[in-house]
Amino acid sequence: MAGVVLSVDPASSDPPFRQLKRQIVEAVSRGKLTAGTRMPAVRKLADEVGVSTATAAKVYRELEEAGVLEGRGRSGTFVSAADAAGAALARAAEEFTASAAGAGFGLEEALDAVRNAFKNLA
Repeated sequence: MAGVVLSVDPASSDPPFRQLKRQIVEAVSRGKLTAGTRMPAVRKLADEVGVSTATAAKVYRELEEAGVLEGRGRSGTFVSAADAAGAALARAAEEFTASAAGAGFGLEEALDAVRNAFKNLA
């Protein structure tokens, strides 16, 4: 998980499991955690972020159910290959957004450009 730091804000109104879950989903969707990346063991994650092992296990279980992570028994927990396409789409959207904004276009103009591009596919 090089480059990805997970943390829990004790002052947040969101429970720790929800904070961690959101951070992992965001890292996957932004391409910071790619398909096949091995996640830390439940105990290690719990120790690193200061939560119980039950909380860390709940995060992994819910993300496995959502298809973001996949458990491979004693081999560990990995970022699912099923979400690789979603992560690629998110990266492409970020690049397009940065390019459009850098050229002075606003949200509606960018959305119109995407809609027109989809229409031209047919």
